[in-house]
Amino acid sequence: MNIILTAINAKYIHSNLAVYSLRAYAKPYTADIQIAEYTINQQTDDILMDLYKKKPDILCFSCYIWNIEYVERILREVKKLFPAMPVWLGGPEVSYDAKNVLERLPQVTGVMKGEGEETFLEVMDYYHGKREDLAQIGGITYREETKIIENPWRPVIDLSKVPFVYHHMEDFQHKIIYYESSRGCPFSCSYCLSSVDKCLRFRNLEMVKKELQFFIDHQVPQVKFVDRTFNCNHKHAMTIWSYIKEHDNGITNFHFEVAADLLNEEELLLISDMRPGLIQLEIGVQSTNPETIDEIHRKMDFKKVAAIVKQINAGKNIHQHLDLIAGLPYEDLSSFEQSFNDVYAVKPEQLQLGFLKVLKGSYMEEQKEAYGLVYKDIPPYEVLYTKWLSYENILILKSVENMVETYYNSGQFSYTMKYLEQEFSSPFEMYQKLGEFYEENNYHKINHSRISRYEILYAFIKQNVKNHRISFYRELLTFDLYLRENIKNRPKFTGEYSIGKEELYYIYDEILSKTPNLASYAQKNMRKMMHIEKFKYDVHETGIEKETILLFDYQKRNPLNHQAFVIPINTGEMCL
Repeated sequence: MNIILTAINAKYIHSNLAVYSLRAYAKPYTADIQIAEYTINQQTDDILMDLYKKKPDILCFSCYIWNIEYVERILREVKKLFPAMPVWLGGPEVSYDAKNVLERLPQVTGVMKGEGEETFLEVMDYYHGKREDLAQIGGITYREETKIIENPWRPVIDLSKVPFVYHHMEDFQHKIIYYESSRGCPFSCSYCLSSVDKCLRFRNLEMVKKELQFFIDHQVPQVKFVDRTFNCNHKHAMTIWSYIKEHDNGITNFHFEVAADLLNEEELLLISDMRPGLIQLEIGVQSTNPETIDEIHRKMDFKKVAAIVKQINAGKNIHQHLDLIAGLPYEDLSSFEQSFNDVYAVKPEQLQLGFLKVLKGSYMEEQKEAYGLVYKDIPPYEVLYTKWLSYENILILKSVENMVETYYNSGQFSYTMKYLEQEFSSPFEMYQKLGEFYEENNYHKINHSRISRYEILYAFIKQNVKNHRISFYRELLTFDLYLRENIKNRPKFTGEYSIGKEELYYIYDEILSKTPNLASYAQKNMRKMMHIEKFKYDVHETGIEKETILLFDYQKRNPLNHQAFVIPINTGEMCL
């Protein structure tokens, strides 16, 4: 028998942990099961043709908000090619309205609801003749002739019984590795499906250590924990963080989603001494409006979150990614602006401005009438407007999101934006004005190169900053450019190169070569991996008007922001 577990991922670098877990758990039938992974960037015809060539006897799809449209289009056509073939769906996008899915899609045989490992194994038992009837299987809704049968949901599984799926790392080359050490969530946020499953479970820590060591031994670039709130159990978090710190291979990065206000001093002390880039933290703030936080059933002390994020930032060794959600109850444009400014003030490496997705089965969906919540009928069911936030406001926030992604989250303009925000009443106003500038000049309709983004920002600065400050911002942009880009063709906005040949040779021959710890920079073979620039302002530190010469070393990049290592040069006396 040929069983195909199909995953259509959002990007090529993603892998689908769910389908690998299903196959690993159905151990008696592993030889019969193939995994077929695709992306939403592929043509559905290409996926259809590939599935046809695999000649499946049973076809299963893993369904999420980002792929359900692709899945439906494919299964409508593939069923024409294999009319008698059973088709099963699973995943969060079909679990909570399984009956409606079967009514809408006559091609589908059944839906596996919720956790799928035990359910999938028992469904395989049925097709291999070891079970007489689908009625005996918990956690499914299925079609029986003209009727739709809804079996009860099954109890949650012991997570330690789920086999490790990554024995053959060659199958995951150039992919992000996803790993779970817990399932469920202690919180009950109304927009999230994790709140539906109240049972929080942890994987055996000795198993976790062995599995993490496997990743470390194979020098996997990144392991992304999918635990909803990794640090909800102090002992569990400390054990894992201590292990990866003690066994750090200098390469692997581990990503965790945490509740910052649950981090205690012992945890903060442990992570403060980790290698820069060993771990990164994703922190869901969502809103700083107390009324909103209370209404969405989220527990968070933002003052504590802000203090902890700042404390972690001070260590300069951990990338932090903070999230906001637009469209939540009691959050109008003014309130969201305040939430944005509050989070921006703590200076995370990334600030993700997202928009509410009204997920099937969530409490948010139940409350849509009370909130005046109108959202798209098509996945990902994104908010259009609420009784507090108009669609016009949503468009403003979409523009701000694009500007934040380009000019903040990219990390390419960090020094310029740090000073530029002081020219406006708030950071939010700065990004709003920048978005308006893009639209006024039709820049938002064009795909831009990295260099053109600098040029556009320079044009925006000239329109919004007093004349006597423009030269300072031009130098900040030049500094930001060379921090990230080892370019040899100088962009127009930077002006003429400020160091003549004679002065440059003097720096190489007299300054660098005669300074012991910098002598290697004087060698000709090093010059391709460095740049020297003279500034009229101390752009690197104080921002005051003071001639400064900086050397950019592109072989020594900061692992958190990928900026070049910068060495100030004083032609009279070395300044390190």
